[in-house]
Amino acid sequence: MTKFLLSLHVLAAIIAVGPVTVAASMFPPSARKALAEPGSERAVAAVRLLHRICRVYGGVGIAVPVLGFATAMSMGVLNDAWLIVSMLLTALAAMVLLALVLPRQEEILAGIGGTATDSGGTGGTGGTTLDAGTITVDARATARLAMFTGVFNLLWAAVTVLMIVRPGSTTGA
Repeated sequence: MTKFLLSLHVLAAIIAVGPVTVAASMFPPSARKALAEPGSERAVAAVRLLHRICRVYGGVGIAVPVLGFATAMSMGVLNDAWLIVSMLLTALAAMVLLALVLPRQEEILAGIGGTATDSGGTGGTGGTTLDAGTITVDARATARLAMFTGVFNLLWAAVTVLMIVRPGSTTGA
C-alpha cells in the first residue's frame, strides 16, 4: 500500500505542481508582452490561459499534501524532521500561491483588459501603464509577480530535495 500511495503522491506532484510552476513562471513575461502590444487579443488570451492553468492546477495540487500525508502515515515517518520541514514549506508555498501569486495575476489581467496609455517613462514606471479604473499595471507589477513566483518555485524545489534526500531518515534514500 505504501508504494501505491507514494506513486500517487509523486504523480500528483508532477501532474499538478509542475504545470503551476511553469505557467506561473511564464505569466510575467507574457504579461509584459501583452503590455507592449496593447491591442493584441492573442497576447491577452495567452495571459488568461496561464492564469487559468495556475488556478486549476493549484486547486488540483491539494492532492499532493493529502497523498503525502497518507504516505507518511503508512511509512511511519510523520515525526521525522525532514517531513515536518517539508510540510511547513508546502504550506508556505500554498500561501504564497494563494496570497501573492494568484491575486497579482488577477490584478494584472484586469489591468491588461483596460485602455493603454504610454507613460513615456514618467513617474518611474519605465514602460507602458494600463489603467482600468483604479488598476494600474506597469513593468514593476510584473517584476514583483516574477519575484513572488520565484519564491513559490524555490519553495517547491526545496520540498523536492527534502523528499529525495530525507536527511536523518532511517528509511534510506
